[in-house]
Amino acid sequence: MKYCAFLRGVNVKGTNMKMAEVCQVFKEAGMNEVSSVLASGNIVFSSDQKPDDLKNIFEGAMSRHFSYDVFLFVKSQDEIQKCLGHNPFVKNEELHSYIFVGNQGIAETLMQEFERVSKSEKEAAKIVNHTFYWQVPKGNTLDSAFGKILGRKNLKDQFTSRNVNTFEKILKKF
Repeated sequence: MKYCAFLRGVNVKGTNMKMAEVCQVFKEAGMNEVSSVLASGNIVFSSDQKPDDLKNIFEGAMSRHFSYDVFLFVKSQDEIQKCLGHNPFVKNEELHSYIFVGNQGIAETLMQEFERVSKSEKEAAKIVNHTFYWQVPKGNTLDSAFGKILGRKNLKDQFTSRNVNTFEKILKKF
C-alpha cells in the first residue's frame, strides 16, 4: 500500500533535515519506493505494514537518527485523496487553505480552540469526516490568533498541517 508520512515541524525554528537523509532513514526501516515531496517533511513510500505500526517505527528511527523527538502522522493514498476531496473551501488566491492530520479527536480540539479566538474577516474553519480544515488570508497564517495556538508545545505531538497545494503535489507523486 502507498502512504505518506507527514513530519511535524521540519525545517522550521532550527529543526533542519535534509530530505535525502530522511528518505534514507525510511529505506533503512524497510520501506519501498521512498521519496520526498517538498522540504517540509512529506515522505511518500510503500509498505505492507499498518499505519499505526509505521508511525511507531518511523518516530523511533527518526528520533534516534536525528537525536530529537520526532512526531509524524501516516496517511494512506486513499485517505489523502479523501481529505483533499472533502476540502470544504473554494480555492481563492487571497487565502491559504490547510488540511490537518493528527491523532484521533484532534479535529474537535482544534475547532474548540478556533471558536475561542478572534478571527479575521475571511478566516474560517470546518470539520468534515473528522478532518479539520482551516482557511486564512495569505500573510496572516502565523500572525492570526489561531495560528499562534497551533505552535503550543502541548499540541506538538497531536497534529501537523499542510497547505492544500501540498496535498495535491503528494497525490501527483503517488
